[in-house]
Amino acid sequence: MAFSLKVPMDTVKGRENFTSLNGSKRWDKAIFRKGRSVSPVVSMSKTPVQSFEKASTVSRNTGLPIMVNGCAGKMGKAVIEAAVSAGLHLVPLSFSSSEESQKTVQVGGKEIRMYGPSERESILASTFEEYPNVVVVDYTVPAAGNDNAELYCKIGVPFVMGTTVRDRERLYKTVEDSKVYAVISPQMGKQVVAFIAAMEIMAEQFPGAFSGYSLQVMESHQANKLDASGTAKEVISCFQKLGVHFDLDEIQMIRDPKQQVEVVGVPEEHLSGHAFHLYHLTSPDQTVSFEFQHNVCGRSIYAEGTIDATIFLAQKVRAKAEKRIYNMIDVLREGNMR
Repeated sequence: MAFSLKVPMDTVKGRENFTSLNGSKRWDKAIFRKGRSVSPVVSMSKTPVQSFEKASTVSRNTGLPIMVNGCAGKMGKAVIEAAVSAGLHLVPLSFSSSEESQKTVQVGGKEIRMYGPSERESILASTFEEYPNVVVVDYTVPAAGNDNAELYCKIGVPFVMGTTVRDRERLYKTVEDSKVYAVISPQMGKQVVAFIAAMEIMAEQFPGAFSGYSLQVMESHQANKLDASGTAKEVISCFQKLGVHFDLDEIQMIRDPKQQVEVVGVPEEHLSGHAFHLYHLTSPDQTVSFEFQHNVCGRSIYAEGTIDATIFLAQKVRAKAEKRIYNMIDVLREGNMR
């Protein structure tokens, strides 16, 4: 993943490239390739006490049981691999569709048996009995998310919901009524979440700071993603609070693989799984421009964030925390990520 604030090359070599950024042309290679990243380098080292505290945390969570539902999907597989790498104990069971029920899948060197909807309750209840400190991670499908959450709450199992459910109000009410511990977040990439949070803080503290500026937004995702990026919508909402007028239908959604490689610069091996975002702001007289970019290749950032959320939730359960529903901002604020 890459975050950058770029200074257009016209500030160094005249207005030639500035025209391509802000003139009649839309997004092209100039926007992605040209520009100098301003990247301050900060050296940080852990003190012996910090290192000991982190080692103690890892030790406490080694062997934490985790059940990943939706293990046949790409995100489910990525989470399993991250869980095994982190030393968590993978429960070799997973919810799946009726068609996949009773099948097994090899992920992260582990064999996992899948169970369909009719078997979910008995399987989860027996799993919770065998692993009373288990945390469930859900990366199934939107259509199953709400029903799965109701089952987790019925059995009393803490869970991390990475699936974008169809009815979020119903989801939150289900969890609130049950008092079950849960982390609910459709965006598990902790660095992306931190970026959005920073944008929200700026929008709250400096409303109207970009009044009159025009905004162009490009986002590129794998071809099978039909809707506009939820992350882009959140960032645009911040820019709107900062005084920028922008309609969501102005988002440029790049889904053509050829364009993604040749124009956007997505590596071919990540065409099936990437998230590239670019936000370009221009002053009314076109003498000032700002550019924010964050690019994600693959799914490891989301998988690692999910594991952090799982460990975070297990700690809250052990501590019998008063608060029960959390999001990735809460995980970030804890400051105890790997």
